[in-house]
Amino acid sequence: MRVLIADSQKDLEGRLTELVKKCGHEVLLVVGSGLEVIQAHARLRPDVILMEYSLPRFNGAIASRLILAKDPEVKIIIFSATTPPDKLRDAGVVAILRKPVELDKLYAALYDAGSRRIA
Repeated sequence: MRVLIADSQKDLEGRLTELVKKCGHEVLLVVGSGLEVIQAHARLRPDVILMEYSLPRFNGAIASRLILAKDPEVKIIIFSATTPPDKLRDAGVVAILRKPVELDKLYAALYDAGSRRIA
């Protein structure tokens, strides 16, 4: 699958990219804000968006709602150290991962997202 990553912490950018590649998927781009992920989604049309909850310029819940309103087929996985579940319950995300993201949990979330695209 083609994955777009949104992470405000540039020092973790390479780690997430490597984890996604280890799971057998292609990383299209890594961006650092909610606005950038919305714009990148419109240009690149990824299969999956792996997005930090605490992004500047639109948090993960707001960005998810805006993206899914235009593309209900894209699958969004949120990751965060302190994700408020009430804000994500109606955001349409397929999975919520804790930071730091673990390879096995990411693999499972990406596998599930891929299965939902096929179904």
